[in-house]
Order: sequence, then structure tokens, then C-alpha cells
Amino acid sequence: MSTPQHHDHGHTHHGHAHHSHDTALPGHGRAFAIGIALNIAFVIIEAYYGWVTGSLALLADAAHNLGDVGGLLLAWAAFAAARLRPDDRHTYGWRRGSILASFINAVILLVAMGSLGWEAVRRFQEPSPVEAGTVMIVAAIGVLINAATAALFMAGRKEDLNIRGAFMHMAADALVSVGVVIAGALYLWQGWTWIDPLTSLIIALVVVVGTWSLFKQSLHLLFDGVPEHIKLPEVRDCLQAIAGVASVHDLHVWAMSTAEPALTAHLVTRGERGADAILQEAQHTLHQRFGINHVTLQIEAEACAAACAPGHS
Repeated sequence: MSTPQHHDHGHTHHGHAHHSHDTALPGHGRAFAIGIALNIAFVIIEAYYGWVTGSLALLADAAHNLGDVGGLLLAWAAFAAARLRPDDRHTYGWRRGSILASFINAVILLVAMGSLGWEAVRRFQEPSPVEAGTVMIVAAIGVLINAATAALFMAGRKEDLNIRGAFMHMAADALVSVGVVIAGALYLWQGWTWIDPLTSLIIALVVVVGTWSLFKQSLHLLFDGVPEHIKLPEVRDCLQAIAGVASVHDLHVWAMSTAEPALTAHLVTRGERGADAILQEAQHTLHQRFGINHVTLQIEAEACAAACAPGHS
């Protein structure tokens, strides 16, 4: 934690703190590798049996799962990019890549479910027979593989939006496979040709509802929105409650990555307390209460703040 830097005019101090914080959650690099390997193997199996049995449903699902493998690769690349060190050209490093990957993953899921819904509507109009036995067996394998992959990301889904995107992808695929198994069983039992498209529509709706919040959050963060778990008025009140702080202006909170919020602010002080003590308390409080580790604060005396910046927010 750096101490305040004194400037020539004698009124303003800057303080900056960056607690040690690894944006890459432990173990998730391995989780991506295992998840990608499992899903590539399943795509090969599903495509093979789809080709052998002539099942368009299995071939289509194999293509869908191949798209999800691409999504996992994209998320893994962003996960790795977030660990790259900053340089003179990219002073924040490549952390923003994790937010971009979350947004792209959400878009891919929404587009995939839209395509699934469109195909389901078409099949209502043109029912076709289903090779239910083979489809059920292969789909059951898909349930196990996708559920196992989703479990790899379960622990980190609340801390990192990018990990949540990977979790949503795999959970959605597991749900799709469960729906296919159920539809196959009902088809064998009753011979209903409409059960397959109906199941597809239900699955698409459930996935879209679950993905919409991921889409909105990642888009929000791309435009430097305040992370969802942080309330700006509470942050302002917290800073203003620090002894020696008269007011707060130019307060900005945004996301450097899907798991790392940052803050900048100007603190106007009354002068009865030293800048070092105010900065230390502010940085500690922001870390403890809001999980904000990347903090840059500028401290100004009341007279300087009034004279230099009459239009501050």
C-alpha cells in the first residue's frame, strides 16, 4: 500500500492501494482443460452415432455441443488473458477480456436457444419419427458429461461472471440432454411425435430466462457500469462517514474484470486529520465492506476543492 504523494501546491494528496489479488480463481484453468476435453470426446461420440443411425437430432445436438466447446475455449482464453501482466501499452493488462468473453458466451447461448426454438416450431408443422432408443442412450451420456463439467465450475460461478458463463453453458447442455432423454421415453411409451418439439421449446425458454441476466450483467460491465453487488450510494456514504472527510466527489466504480472491481474518488477533508490515516481507513473499509481492492483516492483540502473544481459530481 503506497503512502500519499505530496504535490507542489501543498493541498492535494493521492493515495493508491492494490491488494494482492489473483483474478484467476484457483483450479479453474484445470477445470477448463478437463471440461473442454470431455466435451470434445462427447461431440465425437454423438456425431458418430448420429451418422450411423441417421439421427438428425443427434447430429444437430453434436453441432450445438461443438459450439459450446468453442464457447469454453473462448472463456478459457479470456481466463488466461486476465493473468497477463500489464505493460506500457495495456496498463490494465487484458482483464477486460473476461467480461467480453462472458458477453459473447451469453449471446451464443441466446442465439443457440433461438435456433432450437425455431426448429421446434418447424417440427410441430412437420412431425418426424425419432430413433428414441439410441437417442436416449447417447443423451444420457451427455447428461453425465455436461453435469460433471458444470460441477467443475460450480464453486466459482458467484465470484466470477466468466466462470458463471461456463457454468451456464454446461448446465444448459445437461438440461437439454435430460429433456431429450425424457422426450425419447415418452415417444417410446406413447408414440407422440409432438413431444420432442414441445420439450425443445420448454428447454429453450428455461435457458433463455437463466441466460438473460448474464447477458445484461456482462453488457453492463462492458460499458463500465457499477458491478451488481456494489451500491454506489452506500460506497459514497461509507467514505463520507470517515472521520476527517467533509465530502466525496468524482466517485467512479467499474469492473476491471469479471471478478475485480476498481474505484477512484476525490475526498475533501476538513484538515483535522492526517491524509495517511484517512487513506488507510478508506482503503481498508472499501476492501472489507465491498471487496474493492484496486483503489485510487485523491485527497483535497476544502479550500482547494472549492477553488479548483466548482462543477464536480
